[in-house]
Formats: sequence, C-alpha cells, structure tokens
Amino acid sequence: MDFEAIPAKDLNRIVRDGRAVVIDLRSPQEYREGHIMGAVNLPYQEGMSNFPYDTSRELVLYCGRGSVSMAAARELAARNYRVKTVVG
Repeated sequence: MDFEAIPAKDLNRIVRDGRAVVIDLRSPQEYREGHIMGAVNLPYQEGMSNFPYDTSRELVLYCGRGSVSMAAARELAARNYRVKTVVG
C-alpha cells in the first residue's frame, strides 16, 4: 500500500478542483488559528480509529510538521484509502 507525497504548491490546484477531501490533522485550537480553505479538521489522535470517509474518496492530509500526516497516510493507505500527504 502506497501514498503520494505532494508539494504544498500543488494544494491550491487540488482544493480548486474539489476532487479530494483535504484533512487537517492538527488540534482544534491549531485549526481555529488558521487552516487551508475547505479543509476538515480531524485530529490524528481522535480520527484514525473512527475514520468518517469511505475508501472511494481521495484524501489529502496535512499537519504542522509532516510527521503526523506521514503516519496517518501510511495507516490509511494500508486500509486501502487513496491518500496524499502535503510536504513542505
């Protein structure tokens, strides 16, 4: 199971296209302080065990430093999700 790492500059195109669910894995407080337009807040610690999306959706994950989104991408890819993670 694999996932794709994409540069932050590609995120605008993905958001404009509306073809993926953009997921902010940070805490609710960090999300309130600023987030990518259209992103859904699903904190990593809370969201992975009860993940609300089915495998037909393309997912784009981001966090504060990249390590959380990489871990979540590995976990979701292993569960057959189509996942991209933002780097940079």
